[in-house]
Amino acid sequence: MSDYNLNHIQQIEHEAIFVMREVAAQFEKPVLLFSGGKDSIVLVRLAQKAFHPARFPFPLLHVDTGHNFAETLQFRDELIEVTGARLIVRTVQDSIDSGRAAEETGANASRNALQTITLLDAIEEFHFDAAIGGARRDEEKARAKERFFSHRDEFGQWDPKNQRPELWNIFNGRKQPGEHFRVFPLSNWTEMDVWQYIATEKIAIPPIYFSHDREVVDRGGTLLAKCDYITLQAAERYETRRVRFRTVGDMTCTGAVESPAATLEDIIQEVAGARLTERGGRADDRRSETSMEDRKKHGYF
Repeated sequence: MSDYNLNHIQQIEHEAIFVMREVAAQFEKPVLLFSGGKDSIVLVRLAQKAFHPARFPFPLLHVDTGHNFAETLQFRDELIEVTGARLIVRTVQDSIDSGRAAEETGANASRNALQTITLLDAIEEFHFDAAIGGARRDEEKARAKERFFSHRDEFGQWDPKNQRPELWNIFNGRKQPGEHFRVFPLSNWTEMDVWQYIATEKIAIPPIYFSHDREVVDRGGTLLAKCDYITLQAAERYETRRVRFRTVGDMTCTGAVESPAATLEDIIQEVAGARLTERGGRADDRRSETSMEDRKKHGYF
């Protein structure tokens, strides 16, 4: 079928599948970074389509902060059972116990940034030369600078001023020993595209994406879910609100949004009228104007 006869969702699906096949063709040991969030779930579906009827030729890697939503972990394990994929889990707690990372302290302490150390150690441990991630250019201004094939040096660092051109979808995966690439098949997708694709493909997702009653605390405009990893400050208290999550991450920094959206159709309508970015509720992105870019330069997702 000619690309001219495809609708928008079919076109971006074909593009993402093409990128995944390029990864399999150019790299010896790729891995798919899996968080249990909607974007990585979509990547799994795309990988299944890209290599059908065979299983996709790379494992999934979950970097576990230890501060995950229980619903996400349960969904991850169910997905692995259904797909038969190989799952590798590496934990931030192990990085802390080994002295590789230091636990943050203070009111807004989080393990989110510590994932970088665990991720880079896992890449080195398994000699992965390409890590497929679900980042999209519409999410955040630093991610808008990424290429499909994003080069990382021998220290896992990203230099946004030294990326390779990708004219006519020609991807250059050449690297030196010790270097690797991050690959982003969903680069040209938007949050709306992801939700429409999930609806079209009837993809299962964790229930925290749908509206539900939850105890949360309002911390500087961010609604953080009640958990054992957050210490309430003076004058703070938990209250039950009707919320859902637009993005999934460490519970200490992932904010919920008040929402009545209980179905995929509701979510699509809500996203269409949203005036706050998807990561607008992420406390880790508010630490500075360049917080995401700073983390990415040091090897973050």
